[in-house]
Amino acid sequence: MNNESKTTPNAPPTDTSGKPVNVVERDLEDRDDDTRGVDEVITPSSTRVKEQDAEELQRKVDEIERKVADGN
Repeated sequence: MNNESKTTPNAPPTDTSGKPVNVVERDLEDRDDDTRGVDEVITPSSTRVKEQDAEELQRKVDEIERKVADGN
């Protein structure tokens, strides 16, 4: 079998017409909300941001627990 690719290694990506495509620029311009959650999970962020998110979630949990304890 012939497993050779038609593109050379490390060659810039091209569109169907053979023109080079700046993938990074294209992806930054793409504001598709369907993939935003995945992007946020995959893309590393600072520990500080994660700690702030955890504190905000804990505040929400505490608020819900108070409401449940009060019977509301």
